[in-house]
Amino acid sequence: MSSSSPILTVLNQPTLTVESVQSRIDGLWQALEAVTDPRKARGLRYRLPLLLSLAVLAVAAGAKTFLEIAENSADLPTRLLAELGYPGVWRKLTASLTGLPLVTPTTSGLAQARRRIGVAPLRWLFDLLRGPAATVGQRGTWWRGLLVCAIDGTILTVPDNPRMLARFTKHPGNHGGTGYPQIRLVALLACGTRTLIDAVFGPTTTGETTYTPHLLRSLRPGMILLADRNFGAKDLITEIADTGADVLVRLKNGRKMPVLARYPDGSYLSMLGRLLVRVVECEITISTTAGRHTGVYRLATTLTDHHHYPAAELITLYHHRWGAT
Repeated sequence: MSSSSPILTVLNQPTLTVESVQSRIDGLWQALEAVTDPRKARGLRYRLPLLLSLAVLAVAAGAKTFLEIAENSADLPTRLLAELGYPGVWRKLTASLTGLPLVTPTTSGLAQARRRIGVAPLRWLFDLLRGPAATVGQRGTWWRGLLVCAIDGTILTVPDNPRMLARFTKHPGNHGGTGYPQIRLVALLACGTRTLIDAVFGPTTTGETTYTPHLLRSLRPGMILLADRNFGAKDLITEIADTGADVLVRLKNGRKMPVLARYPDGSYLSMLGRLLVRVVECEITISTTAGRHTGVYRLATTLTDHHHYPAAELITLYHHRWGAT
């Protein structure tokens, strides 16, 4: 690399501040983007700037040969391994097995092996790793001795192939629909650590509340579940309460709730189907990059003791749902 190289020009900036480091990273990528790719276009798998950036990082870490550059690249975070595909992941997994007689499978061989083993190992891995990963001192993890959890759903895209299209559909749109089939994922999360406790997914033609009962197996006494008004159906809330977990759920403002008793903190005792609940009505202001929005919220909870669980604290607690979902 010559002394007039634009890459060296970027790397040799003298002052190290947060701004200069970010500028150096941006400048390095721009310099790599400007390098002419001498390879033939046919059969290219990885963009040249990505390969060059891996080489620059490896050399900066002390690599002096192409083999050392490859070994260094195998130790990169998984977000980069995702771009490198199966071979990069294989090198990562076998990097510490030096001296053992290892094979070097091809990309297609690894892909075929992955298809042969099916989903069972990934399901086993999920069951092994899922859970709140909660620590005593972590902010937002616990509230008055209860593990704070939230439930919510989202839409994800999946590969566009005949096997996926046999079960999942593309959404209609103004220009012929989405490019990929989509699935609905509903997850139970720990608010403090944002870790998955349980999850279920399926076609988008089925709603969130239909998937939710499959997550009840992971609820237990000592939890409080935060949920939005889509999950406010009386039968569903009763099923959740039957697990022993407590609930703090938003209800639709137009819903008629009987007032059985009023408490000094402004909350009142009511019934949600056959379930005894306490209702808290309040105004909550949400601030985003688009501005501030204030709305009237009606919250229902199975925590009926207004002395031990004050209404003001329940309102503050409900904010944790946005922190997890």
